[in-house]
Amino acid sequence: MSLSDRRPDRATGSPVSARKLAIMAIFIAVSAVGSLIKIPSPLGTVALDSAPGFFTAVAFGGWPGFVVAAIGHLLTSALVGFPLTLPVHIAIAAGMGVCALVFSWFGRKGLAWMIAGVVVTTVLNSFALGLIVLPIGGWAMYAASVPSLLVGAVVNIVIAAVAYYAVRNTRLVN
Repeated sequence: MSLSDRRPDRATGSPVSARKLAIMAIFIAVSAVGSLIKIPSPLGTVALDSAPGFFTAVAFGGWPGFVVAAIGHLLTSALVGFPLTLPVHIAIAAGMGVCALVFSWFGRKGLAWMIAGVVVTTVLNSFALGLIVLPIGGWAMYAASVPSLLVGAVVNIVIAAVAYYAVRNTRLVN
């Protein structure tokens, strides 16, 4: 057994490696910075917090992206005092994680699939995930929220896609 075979990740048999934990920690920190850059909306929770989650999903795997996107949303919501209540924001965070999984599934299959992933994830992130506000504010709140959710989704997902294509063939993601 050589020294290179004695990695701490292999010693514990854990499905999450120290490398993936470090990647998630770094991108959660980037997401925290992004949560400070707001996109004007009636909810106050639309920000550049999910771009790191989407990038992590496509570059390092869906589940790490799920974690980063979900925690990123919770950080943004915490900054504005959980305006839709904590349980609703936890549901939105889970939905953001699912959007990251979907983006990962599409984005790893080539450019045409990446473009499809941008469209599908944008629709999920804005129109579908926006439905969570219906019990709180009805159709009026949904209609008021969707434009800013759509802008936020497009900006975050396009940033992630462009960043991924800029570094996809480097040692950073391989």
